[in-house]
Amino acid sequence: MTADRIALQELTGKSADADFLREMVGFAQETAEAAHEQWRRVADSLRPRFSKLAALMDEAEFDVLVYMAYPKDLRTKLHSTNPLERLNGEIKRRTNVVGIFPGEGAVVRLVGALLLEQHDEWAVCRRYMTMESLNELCHPSATDPLNIAAE
Repeated sequence: MTADRIALQELTGKSADADFLREMVGFAQETAEAAHEQWRRVADSLRPRFSKLAALMDEAEFDVLVYMAYPKDLRTKLHSTNPLERLNGEIKRRTNVVGIFPGEGAVVRLVGALLLEQHDEWAVCRRYMTMESLNELCHPSATDPLNIAAE
């Protein structure tokens, strides 16, 4: 169970769709400042009734919202675990086909081959994040207002 579902269960006393909590807490905000402000408002509104949850939110604020420091087009990729889940599903599917392995070395060889294959695919064919977008993080453009203000 994910942290947002645990928090929602703490709030409502039942398991429910976590989209409500995501909207309420601030994951739908456009800027990092707006997300932090919304986070603080939600934590402060929960404090009288749910002090443990508010304390948890106080501790986790910067860890949870760290992805907001990145460009908007990369944010969804940073907080998504879809590629990892897809890889784990493929490993599970391929190991289920084999069924019983003769030894630990056979498992290591099969999973290692799958990981090498996936690495090659990610490195050459299908990139989850383009090098251009990552390069922009390391070398921001000269017209970036933050760069101009820093000089």
